[in-house]
Amino acid sequence: MFEVSDKPKMVERALLIGVHVIGQGADNVDNLLVELTDLVNTVEIGVMETMAITIRKPHSHFYIGKGKAYDIIEHAKAQGYDCIVFDDSLTPAQQRNWEKESGLCVIDRQEVILDIFASRAQTKEAVLQVGLARMVYSLPRLTRAWTHLSRQRGGGTKMRGQGETQLEADQRIVRDRIASLKRRLKIVRAQRGTQRKRRMKKPVPSAAIVGYTNVGKSSLLNIITGADILAEDKLFVTLDPTTRQVILPSGLKLLLTDTVGFVRKLPHNLVEAFKATLEEAVVADFLIHVLDISSPEVEKHGETTLEVLKELGADEKRILTVFNKIDACQDAFALQRLQAQFPDAEFISILNNDGIEQLVRRLDDLLETDSTFGEYLFPFDRYDLISQLHQAGCVKEEEAREEGVYINGFITPALRPKVDAYQLNGR
Repeated sequence: MFEVSDKPKMVERALLIGVHVIGQGADNVDNLLVELTDLVNTVEIGVMETMAITIRKPHSHFYIGKGKAYDIIEHAKAQGYDCIVFDDSLTPAQQRNWEKESGLCVIDRQEVILDIFASRAQTKEAVLQVGLARMVYSLPRLTRAWTHLSRQRGGGTKMRGQGETQLEADQRIVRDRIASLKRRLKIVRAQRGTQRKRRMKKPVPSAAIVGYTNVGKSSLLNIITGADILAEDKLFVTLDPTTRQVILPSGLKLLLTDTVGFVRKLPHNLVEAFKATLEEAVVADFLIHVLDISSPEVEKHGETTLEVLKELGADEKRILTVFNKIDACQDAFALQRLQAQFPDAEFISILNNDGIEQLVRRLDDLLETDSTFGEYLFPFDRYDLISQLHQAGCVKEEEAREEGVYINGFITPALRPKVDAYQLNGR
């Protein structure tokens, strides 16, 4: 039986395992292992080796066959590895079986992503969402020899099988914590919903920047709006949505929102936990889908994003596709193929500022397409409407006349019902 001492053990050397089940899915295991390597490096665990395995069907005890499992355990011990990380989700029982037989920390992609999210969350809502997801994940795993990565790598006590009574007490504590987090999250979401409704009532149109993690969404928001939000070459830097306003060349204003990045095999409970955050994409007037053209998996990444958007009910919105990092694309043929495949897409390099002006003009065109040019005459007592038109950047020309204030410009859809009664066109 594997005993765990009170002294915390630092995980520094990891073996990564990718499993391909014959007949299930078309994802390339080697490419997924590259992505898992980035995820594991993000939590500061050293990846010593990756291993791809093919099986006919999943097994209940170890997920893979027992013979192969014992070979892996023997190899990991011989190499002095501290941790085995699976790209696929393991059941609580499978994790316990691996840890009992190996004496090593055995985790899966879901636990790695949870640890990254926990370190990235900043706002109250994101902290609550991460906490809820972690509690739901931990509840059936309370009997594990190893607890969560953050405890294992940063100290704290560990469960040591103190008997059924203690286990039941721990389970009750976690369930109470889950209920408390759900209550608090409901309140925060209600407050956020109120804020969103206020913003939706404003005449300024909005767009959400969506895409795979680490494709340059935050950098795009920064370069277009002049914002200074954190943008690093790391996974899941942005968990909390950030909204900034940009004035387009036409004078129209646009609210741009940066959103959390997507990743393949994103645990379903995390999609649910962050649904309120991702709902920024649902309420936006249109979406800007950013892809990393230098990635060999760019099309798979695009499919992942669209799948999550479909789950959120945002897949039918108008989407402007933007391929970033053309400066890093070494495959000229691939570039030409994507340009032919996506004739309406924009191809840019945020690093070199290539294509940014064209992209901004394209955003302007999208808004003007939605907007309607008109001439209006407002009574002097309706400066509230005139102020809203200015706020949205709709006013092209304004003139004070004896009978009222004359204005012409491109009127956004949100404002049209309010000002139609004062339109001069066609009179």
